[in-house]
Amino acid sequence: MKSLFCLFACVALLLCSRPGVAQVQIRPLPEPKPAKALPLGAQELNAADASQWLDQLLGPALQRQRISAVVVVVVKDGQVLLSRGYGVADRASGKPVDPAATLFRAGSIAKTITWTAVMQLVEQGRLDLDADVNRYLDFSIPPYQGQPLTLRQLMTHSAGFEEVEKDPVLSPAAASSPDWFAQWVKRSLPRRIYPPGELPAYSNYGAALAGYIVQRVSGQGYEDYVEQHVFRPLGMQHASFREPLPPALQTDLAASYAPGGSTPQPFQIRAALPAGGLSASGEDMGRFMLAHLQDGRYGDARILQPASARLMREYAYQAVPGLLPGALGFFRMDRNGRFVVGHRGDLPFFHSAMVLYPQEQVGLYVSIDGTAGVGLRRHLLDGFADRYFPPLPQRPPPTLASAREHGQLLVGNYLSSRASRANFSSAWNLLPQVRVLMAADGSLITPSFHDAGGKPRHWREVQPYLWLDDVDGSHLGARIRDGRLLWMSTDAHAPETVFLPLPAWQSPAWNLPLLAAALLVLLLAALAWPVGVAVRRWQVRPPLLHGAMPLARWRRRSQAVAWLYLALAAGWIALLHQSPTSALDPWLRLLQLFGVLAVLGLIPVAIHVVQAWRGQGGWVWRIAGVALLLACAAGTWFIFSLHLLTWRLNY
Repeated sequence: MKSLFCLFACVALLLCSRPGVAQVQIRPLPEPKPAKALPLGAQELNAADASQWLDQLLGPALQRQRISAVVVVVVKDGQVLLSRGYGVADRASGKPVDPAATLFRAGSIAKTITWTAVMQLVEQGRLDLDADVNRYLDFSIPPYQGQPLTLRQLMTHSAGFEEVEKDPVLSPAAASSPDWFAQWVKRSLPRRIYPPGELPAYSNYGAALAGYIVQRVSGQGYEDYVEQHVFRPLGMQHASFREPLPPALQTDLAASYAPGGSTPQPFQIRAALPAGGLSASGEDMGRFMLAHLQDGRYGDARILQPASARLMREYAYQAVPGLLPGALGFFRMDRNGRFVVGHRGDLPFFHSAMVLYPQEQVGLYVSIDGTAGVGLRRHLLDGFADRYFPPLPQRPPPTLASAREHGQLLVGNYLSSRASRANFSSAWNLLPQVRVLMAADGSLITPSFHDAGGKPRHWREVQPYLWLDDVDGSHLGARIRDGRLLWMSTDAHAPETVFLPLPAWQSPAWNLPLLAAALLVLLLAALAWPVGVAVRRWQVRPPLLHGAMPLARWRRRSQAVAWLYLALAAGWIALLHQSPTSALDPWLRLLQLFGVLAVLGLIPVAIHVVQAWRGQGGWVWRIAGVALLLACAAGTWFIFSLHLLTWRLNY
């Protein structure tokens, strides 16, 4: 046996040493990547399947809803999986949508770039998320109840700002000044009406303020900073915050059309630039998604350190127990049990969304050019999640025995935390916003909240103060303190806004009937004047008795006050239906002057009532005088309760 082994060894040595014979090299085969198990009922996310699905969804929708253009980009495992454009970027020329070059207005998705810029400066030690922002400003933001404002509160929309909408769009002339953005930030500072860090109240101004801080601390214009530190490293050549767009990009912007219109809408200069001024192509937004999915890295470029990128998407600010939290600049958008972060963006003619699945390394960006894009966007996002990341089968949790008792706390009217409270726009709060009812079985009934196709939603309690909608698996929850309801919200809203119980004095249940009754009495009193004049012309009446002339004089003055209140109501109704711009300021001051005169008008109305009840008038005039006095008092109540006489012109 030993000799046989030696013989084989010698033969092998001779073969290997013979000239002209190559040595045999054994190379192991690469190990195959383990196949990823798909959830039950899921389709494999690949370019072919996604393209087919999108064609079936978007093709008919463009024709049915008269949508001009759509861009969709899907990224997966560090690269662009799918990039598709639908429709035309310009109807006149028939230019098709190019996902690499056609720019869409991204709306509030711009905020995610602003927050990325903030985190870059935090990494450099030039910003502190928890420091008073007055440290970085050239104007002062007053504290609220002794508490300063911080960048962390701005990034989680918990700064407590009142909603203001004045000058959302500027004219080219107004934006021609080199420092127009700084001027707008300083003059548009809203009141802080909530304790900071306590509840979310989505704020465009808060994001704009953060962008101004980036500008101040970096020493660069906001647009310049973003181009140098975000767009250029990522190769985003078709993205810009400049308003109007640079000439090289203007021809690539998707044109917007009003319903039934054929003329493109003009480019809007968004005043809150860092909050909504972004124009970008779909593929450029794909690069931005890849950078965040890969912890701040894209190719050889890095825009954030891994710790900062993870903090932005994993930080949890929870306003309602059991509901989705807000992240640091992103919103949690979990669906089907998947961890999802992202942001939506809405402008009058563009509706966009950016959704990231960090654990699956998948991102989806969609932008729709058209006023009907909100519903289509919802169907696309939900359909994508349900097709490729469906929920795991699970048994529905039972309804708690406490459902009726706990649900009774939530029955009533609510006002969004994103609302005006201390300026005249609070007049809109008279209209019911959200109303919660209880069904016979103890479940709660709410409106659709604009995320369920317009149908009422039904919720049943599955955990203490946490209700489930069995249709889509979302939750409604409430924050309770010492047995008292503070606010409630839903998964879709909790990261950015909550709904606060409407105080009894603001209830539409009695305010609206009171307003209607007061206007009716004022109208009858105002019409009594010309009707009385006409009647007296055709009647022969005896001379007025002594003392009747002063009563008639005060009656006419009272009727003049009624006309004043009616003119005031008509003026405010007209003003509230206008876009809030600085051009309305003179009319606002005129209405406020009318308001002061109307309040003072209570004096002649009261004098008329006193004289009528002293025996100088019949029972008809006495009752009419009292009714008019009560109507004027109700008008005064609305003047002050709706803040119609506030001195500030920020609303």
